[in-house]
Amino acid sequence: MSKSKMLSGSVIEGRKKTHRSIAKLTVGLGLSAMLLTSGCATQNIQAYQSTTPTLDMHEFFSGQIDGWGMFQGRNGEVKKRFYVDINATHEGDDIIVLNENFSWADGTKSQRIWRLTEQTDGSWKGVAGDVIGEATGKVVGNTLHWNYLLELPVEDKTYKVTFDDWMYLINEDVMLNRSVMKKFGVELGSVTLSMHRKPSDDN
Repeated sequence: MSKSKMLSGSVIEGRKKTHRSIAKLTVGLGLSAMLLTSGCATQNIQAYQSTTPTLDMHEFFSGQIDGWGMFQGRNGEVKKRFYVDINATHEGDDIIVLNENFSWADGTKSQRIWRLTEQTDGSWKGVAGDVIGEATGKVVGNTLHWNYLLELPVEDKTYKVTFDDWMYLINEDVMLNRSVMKKFGVELGSVTLSMHRKPSDDN
């Protein structure tokens, strides 16, 4: 084979490799842009300003509440199911105490006790044993939006994960809750919970 043909073949092969590299880079950048765009998308709680029924935290979180929920992984597969019995009491005019007792489908049990305090500006703050610092929340229309950092035990380790928590009052006795759990900005899964207030004569 002549040197000119060998040189021509090398140039063509080099161009092919360059084109393949550019194609891979383009696809990679496209996927990165999609991930960044989806990661930045979020709800605006003000969108629920005129949504009824209006959520009154003191009214809904009072007495006994039954809850049924599930945890789903990123692919939507249900990983865990649970029932939670919530005893909601008040301390004065500003503090709501939620004693949550969880019964998981695998037979295990757990408890979390929230202390929610209404602020002078109408926002809410909450503390619990496995919450790092304070949860912060705001009520607009029928919706409560919470953000907090939680210590999540997994086998023999504990991970710090963020929760983006949205609660929607459907009627005076039913609230739906969806929480997205993330670590380092990457979604790990979501929790869906349906809460039903028991009639006062059942409390």
